[in-house]
Amino acid sequence: MKIKSFDFTLRELAGSMGDYGTLFPLAIGYIAICGLNPAGFLVMMGLTNIIIGHVYKLPVPLQPMKVLAVVAIAQQWSPSMVYASGFAMGVIWLLFTVTGIMNLIARVTPHSVIRGIQVSIGVLLAITAFKMVSTCWSIGVVSLIVALVLRKNHLAPSAIMLMFLGVAIVVIKGKINEVDYPSLNLPPLTGFSLKEVWQTLLLAGFAQIPLTATNAVLATSSLIKTYWPEKPVSERQLSFNMGIINVIIPFFGGMPMCHGAGGLAGQHYFGARTGGAKIIEGLIEISLGVFFASSIARLFSIFPEAIIGAMMLLVGMELIKFAKDVDLNKDLIPLGATVVISLATTMAYGFLGGLIAYYSIQFIFKKKKSLTILFKLVDGK
Repeated sequence: MKIKSFDFTLRELAGSMGDYGTLFPLAIGYIAICGLNPAGFLVMMGLTNIIIGHVYKLPVPLQPMKVLAVVAIAQQWSPSMVYASGFAMGVIWLLFTVTGIMNLIARVTPHSVIRGIQVSIGVLLAITAFKMVSTCWSIGVVSLIVALVLRKNHLAPSAIMLMFLGVAIVVIKGKINEVDYPSLNLPPLTGFSLKEVWQTLLLAGFAQIPLTATNAVLATSSLIKTYWPEKPVSERQLSFNMGIINVIIPFFGGMPMCHGAGGLAGQHYFGARTGGAKIIEGLIEISLGVFFASSIARLFSIFPEAIIGAMMLLVGMELIKFAKDVDLNKDLIPLGATVVISLATTMAYGFLGGLIAYYSIQFIFKKKKSLTILFKLVDGK
């Protein structure tokens, strides 16, 4: 059976909305607090999604770089600093690709540590999702039921029904009047200084690198191979994507972007199977940016948080379940070390802790094996 490269069904539309839970909060912060131009923010993301969909013919995820976004919003960076940080990340990931550093990281990272990173992301998503659902338990519970019951329904996919539910709640509460009428907006030409490039690297860029390497590259490539073993996307390809994307889009108002295992799991869970989902998502984002730029932050903020939380909770559980394929006899300790340290500190430390645990066990096992062989030789004499 030939696997489709592009499909434009309701199921693909639903899947294209599967990672909105991670996009909405950061988009609001970037636009409302940092002052990013909404048209540039969304149009650049939309165009990039369309290109990625065409190139890979898969729903390869595209998300904000989370460490940069959180620090930028918390410290109220200027738009030029945000654009500078994206450019800096682009240069770094191109260097990682050209020099082979990313390939080296991929080779030395065992399967158990990658699964540990995925589980950690799933747990963190679930914790955040639980907090969002708790803002309105009734809506959250109803949303979970809708998502589970309609998950595989091709005529009424769960993500689309949840979007309709959210819009209906906004209308019933009378908040739809807070959204401005459509008006034409185009992405601006933007710039930044080399000083800001270095400044943002020191403030958050260097801290972003380990998270991007583990979540956006290693975990995402592994998950693509799990979902589509016949259409793998290598770590080098993902690294190159992020390099090219981020050295171009900052000049047109785009935010720092990366891939992400959470986004992929979300889109797949809600129905995305082909590059069509990325093209649909891109068209939605371009439409929002061009016609609703003046009120996009408000539009995102009035959408019921509990619905997004319900979607994120299921995505978190989807990621956690992938731990079932590890060998508990050999992989439990490095996987557990990765998860525990990631949740207690950061995923960068979790990644290092998992590597240390894995290679320590390998060293002890090999030493024990060597001693066993030596004793047998002695006994033989």
